[in-house]
Amino acid sequence: MTTRIREATPDDIPAILDLVHALAVYEKEPDAVEATEEHFLAALFPTEGTPTTFAHVAEVDGEVVGMAVWFLSFSTWTGRNGIWLEDLFVQPEHRGSGLGRELLASLAALCVERGYTRLEWWVLNWNEPSIGFYRSLGAVAQDEWTTFRLDGDVLRDLGT
Repeated sequence: MTTRIREATPDDIPAILDLVHALAVYEKEPDAVEATEEHFLAALFPTEGTPTTFAHVAEVDGEVVGMAVWFLSFSTWTGRNGIWLEDLFVQPEHRGSGLGRELLASLAALCVERGYTRLEWWVLNWNEPSIGFYRSLGAVAQDEWTTFRLDGDVLRDLGT
């Protein structure tokens, strides 16, 4: 079995979208995904301008079985960028193989190489397997913060 972590290419978009749908099922939101291949192509590989989103994939024997989708964040306290990990997902049959750790390690290496000061993400409170995994890597929960979100009609109402 040959494994590899690499930056995503446009050819990976269908596999990434499949993983997003599998993640939505895992997170008990199977009908929540609105994203299309066109959305991912525009964000990851725009025809004009620079990408706003990035992705790494995990391969086993040439098949994409995991992903890390991320974008740059910024800390006003450090005055430097960081990485916000939007989603990390490895197909269930490949969990425990080290691919999740390798995906996170590849992002940590980018942070070190580029002088980014943080690698951050959210995890659902009920997702104990992932919480345990992240803690095993030395990640520290930031539970003194409360996440807020505007979306849907409320976002449109505020923005118009």
